[in-house]
Amino acid sequence: MDPVIRTSGLSKHYGHIVGLESLDLQVPPGIVFGCLGPNGAGKTTAIRLLVGLLRPTHGRAEVLGIDLAADPDEVQRRVGYLPGDFKAYPDLTGGQYLRYLGNLRGGVDWQAVELLAKRLDLDLTRRIGALSHGNRQKVGIIQAFMNEPELLILDEPTAGLDPLMQREFLALVREARDAGRTLLLSSHILTEVEAVADMVGILREGHLATVDSVENLKARALRRIDLIFAHEVPEAMLAGVPGVQEVHADGTIAQLTVEGSTADLIAALAPYRVDDVVSHEADLEEIFLAYYAEEG
Repeated sequence: MDPVIRTSGLSKHYGHIVGLESLDLQVPPGIVFGCLGPNGAGKTTAIRLLVGLLRPTHGRAEVLGIDLAADPDEVQRRVGYLPGDFKAYPDLTGGQYLRYLGNLRGGVDWQAVELLAKRLDLDLTRRIGALSHGNRQKVGIIQAFMNEPELLILDEPTAGLDPLMQREFLALVREARDAGRTLLLSSHILTEVEAVADMVGILREGHLATVDSVENLKARALRRIDLIFAHEVPEAMLAGVPGVQEVHADGTIAQLTVEGSTADLIAALAPYRVDDVVSHEADLEEIFLAYYAEEG
């Protein structure tokens, strides 16, 4: 199937400052794509280019098979977008604002809006200007999801939400993905991305450092393993096992750093009595920081 998002050399410069440089990206349909990077890495610039709010300095982008430069209005009609700095008319209630947007988009199933509001515990009768930051964010989430768009592009979507609402939001993301829709999720809450993303792209200073599945990134990542031997640690043997990067031995305890598969390590341990094994699995935060350390 054709990618939902396809970019080629997509770049945005602000004078001499590089916001995004030569982004080559393909996002297949029906997945959650996590876009990672600290502030200033280029995440928001990339998103604004993909929804037609910025014009690229050079390069091109297709969204849902549409050339953004040729028809940005059609892209915006078919995409649910939550900006990182979501703002709404403060004098309207949440319900008035969502009806207004729904009418602009050709109508909305109001029962779907009410269901979303119930799940997110949002009172639609209150003025937006009187809402807390977290409740204003809920209005933004509802307006992105309410028309069941083919593609959702969400920039820091859980900003201001409490942990219970973050969990409910992630449930909405999974349900949208399971219904066949595609989601691009930008966040620097790495555990959040890890919980739902099928693929991840890591941006650094406007450049795409890597794109891969979460599973492949974890498989290539360094993990820490503690081994407790019945007798003295066979340090020299452990140091020679393929994939073992570091060995620290103290009496009967060995602390290892292992890259990739542990199959060779397990085979090498067969002749030895090992009383306990503790594996500290790599998480997305460690992988993310490792890429930044390598690039730095």
